Amino acid sequence: MIGRVVKVIVDRPLCSYHPTHKDIYYPINYGYIEGIIAPDGEEQDAYILGVYTAVKEFTGKVIAIIHRDDDVEEKWVVAPENMDFSEEEIMRQVEFQERYFKSRVIK
Repeated sequence: MIGRVVKVIVDRPLCSYHPTHKDIYYPINYGYIEGIIAPDGEEQDAYILGVYTAVKEFTGKVIAIIHRDDDVEEKWVVAPENMDFSEEEIMRQVEFQERYFKSRVIK
């Protein structure tokens, strides 16, 4: 998956709140990849890094996978094709949600 170009449909844009858990604020764009089913039975979720405005969809490159040791799903990390982030930078940007799980970055 890493290195693949994908289109993310954004259902939780930058500066929005989780629809159910109102205490979870999204400091980045977050969405899913249509047609790719994740282990939880839903479409594959993706964090978008390197895009600093709210968007409805985004096409970029998968630069990492967030693996959760204590959950069935993984999150893909997508960025503009010319951008990359270190494992530490990725975890810092997704901490708002990953702090609830035992997560690690796979690059």
